[in-house]
Parts: sequence; C-alpha cells; structure tokens
Amino acid sequence: MIEPFTLDVPQAELDDLADRLARTRWPEELPEAGFDYGFPLAQVRPLVDRWRNGYDWRRHEAELNALPQFTTEVDGQRVHFVHVRSARDDALPLVLIHGWPGSVVEFLDVVEPLSRDFHLVIPSIPGFGLSGPTTERGWDVYRVARAFAEVMGRLGYRRYGTQGGDWGSSIARAMAVVAPENVVAVHLNYLPTPPVEGVELSEEDDRRLDRIKAMMRNRPGYQVLHATRPQTVAYALTDSPVGQLAWIAEKFVEWVDPASETDVDRVLTNVMLYWLTGTAGSSARLARETGFVSDPCPAPVGVAVFAHDIVRSVRPLAERVHPVEHWSEFARGGHFAAMEVPELLVGDIREFFAGRS
Repeated sequence: MIEPFTLDVPQAELDDLADRLARTRWPEELPEAGFDYGFPLAQVRPLVDRWRNGYDWRRHEAELNALPQFTTEVDGQRVHFVHVRSARDDALPLVLIHGWPGSVVEFLDVVEPLSRDFHLVIPSIPGFGLSGPTTERGWDVYRVARAFAEVMGRLGYRRYGTQGGDWGSSIARAMAVVAPENVVAVHLNYLPTPPVEGVELSEEDDRRLDRIKAMMRNRPGYQVLHATRPQTVAYALTDSPVGQLAWIAEKFVEWVDPASETDVDRVLTNVMLYWLTGTAGSSARLARETGFVSDPCPAPVGVAVFAHDIVRSVRPLAERVHPVEHWSEFARGGHFAAMEVPELLVGDIREFFAGRS
C-alpha cells in the first residue's frame, strides 16, 4: 500500500534542538590549524549561529511538503519517496537517487526542469532520513535496489531510467542488475574506477588514477568509521546536533567546487532530516553492509564527470566494466552536482535519455 506523506515535526522536537544548540560544549582547537585536523571552528560556529538564529525549519518543511510525498513498506522497511508526474503522459519514468550525506533535498532544484520530460521518483534510501532507521541486518546496496524496483512496480512503471551519485551511483547500477528487464539506461554523476592492469591511459587519466590510488591507500576517516564502527559514532551524532552538523557539513564544504554558491539553508535542511529522524547510525550502516560495488552494469551507462568531485572517473577503466554510451566532462561542479550546477546535470540527463523508452 502506498500512502500520502506530509512532514509535520512536533514543536517539542524543535524546542529540544534549540535547547541543545544553546548549550553546545565547544572543543578546543590548535592555533591556525585550518583543516589540518578536521572541520575548523571558524567554519562550524557561523553554521551553528545560522541554525540557531536565522534558519526557519517550518519554511523548509513547507517547501518539501509542496512536493507529492509518499511512503510504502517494502521488505519490512518503510520507504519514503517523492513522486512528481510529468505533464507529458509519454514521459520516461526516472529514479533520482541520493547518497551520503545527502537526501531528497539534493534534488529540489532539478525537480521542476526534469519533470518537463520525466516522471520523477525520488526515494530516501532505507536507513536515511525519512526512510529510516533500518531495523535489521542486510540492507546493502542490492537490497535497497530491489526495494526501489518494487516501488517502481507498485507505481505501475515497467520501463524506467535510474540516476545517481555517491551511493546513488551504486544503487542506480544495482537496480539494472536486479531488474534488467525494467531499467532502460543508467546515468551517473559519480563512478569509481579502480586500477586495472594493462590499460593504456593518457596523462590526464594517469593523474586521475593517481588520485584514486591515493584515496584507496588512505581511506577518509568517515569511511573507515562507517564501514567498521557505525554504532560507535552514532552515539555522538545522535546526541549532539552540532556533532551531526559538523559530520555532514564538512563534506558540503570539502566536496564541492569552491566557486559553487551552496545554499547554507539547503545544507541545514539536509542535516535536519538526519537529526530529526535519528539516522546517523543507520545511514552509516550502508557502508558496513555493502563495501565496494563492482558488478558490471547490464544497461547502457551515461557518465557526467564534474571537475571538483572527490575523484574523477577514468573513461578507459569505466569502459572495461560497463557499457558506456555517453560521457561528459564539465569544468564546473563537484560531488553534489544537483545542488551546485543543476542546469548542467539536467542538460546532461536529458541528452543521455533522449530517445530512450
């Protein structure tokens, strides 16, 4: 059963948040440390001040409620999603899938332009925000993919495309693996390409691969914690709103194009969905359950590479694994393309899916 959903956070929860923010216990910091030891106080304090004194949750709650939202239960788990039908009856359905530390909020700026050409389904990953928390083991990328395929079937969609970045990239590809008769094509704005022996690369691709190798040798701290101790880190993040803010907002600072004008309130709304639902731990568990996803995608693949992403895909390596039919390189944008450069992402999605049904 699919049921309409409206966000209506009790005022008591907002009052509790305000009280916790007012009583923040700040850590000390080394002089002129910058980012050498982590997210600096000089960047966190202004975000907290905005959260306390300028941010209006009710306004952003209303913005989310302006979109048609629904929930359904799949495999014992609540799944939340936005469903916006195009005015074109013959439009291709398209699943837009966020990653960590994202949410459906990432896609707010692309809903209107994309819905001119696509029926949009934008789910929250089980364990994340309004689809969380999960309550049992085993919610890996493929189980999420099967759940999303089930949602599409319940909506009556038999042929559709998938799109995603970060975890959304893995889930979008996994949907093509678990529902190959349904997924017509897969568009990605992030695609890990680990080293493969015997592939001749250009100088530029060698530079990209060097960065990938460096990241593989020295995994970021958050990845290690999520993949090994998600429960341990959840205590701090679930109890401290500033802790949750710093854990997430750091990524929206480090992973974006420095020239991007990221909306601070949009980032805070994203943080709110984790805070209000207490899903710091369950969202982190996806890394513990899944690991690296390397299965070949059976559907045609389109890749959009943004210049300031965490790492940039190497095309010859991607083509060794996936049936790549479309490749775009952009000089602007980073990891959160739908928020940073929505017009570029929308244009690339339209170009890739043109003529597919």
